[in-house]
Amino acid sequence: MTLRLVLASASPARLATLRSAGLSPEVVVSGVDESRVRSDVPAELALELASLKATAVAAGLDEPALVVGCDSVLELDGEVYGKPASADEAVAAWRRMRGRSGVLHTGHCVVRDGRSVVAGAATTVHFADLSDVEIAAYVATGEPLQVAGAFTIDGLGGAFVRRIDGDPHNVVGISLPLLREMFAELGVRWTDLWS
Repeated sequence: MTLRLVLASASPARLATLRSAGLSPEVVVSGVDESRVRSDVPAELALELASLKATAVAAGLDEPALVVGCDSVLELDGEVYGKPASADEAVAAWRRMRGRSGVLHTGHCVVRDGRSVVAGAATTVHFADLSDVEIAAYVATGEPLQVAGAFTIDGLGGAFVRRIDGDPHNVVGISLPLLREMFAELGVRWTDLWS
């Protein structure tokens, strides 16, 4: 019998990444109110949110499953940046980020049969030096309002990332190598989940 794989995230990028890797997760959004969780430590915040999402979804399922929860935040100058709340906030973030580097932290939590494994991944992102006109045009697309740190590498924002140091999947919001190791800790072979 194939193990049911559930992604506790509404992120189209995470879903596409898992599908590209040969997995066929179903999506169950957690409904966790992320604004309730506060931390000045970016890696801890990402882990806490990922855990809340995965455990909330796992608790609501009526049959065995492997539940994956993730959350990402950008760290710049020690500050935490999640999804911008408005276009003005996204513009301000990009004015701080342009020509600089930040660290994208993604927390991962995998739950199976009441057991959970929690781990984080961090990738350094080097941003291009955008003009105010480029920032305004990018924010006007709406894309930066949907994602942690107000940027993507797999969409329109890809042209604004000069390079990354670390796992590229992590910048999309889900580290495949880390997830493979976490599945193994719970007795699941990655290749057994290929569809």
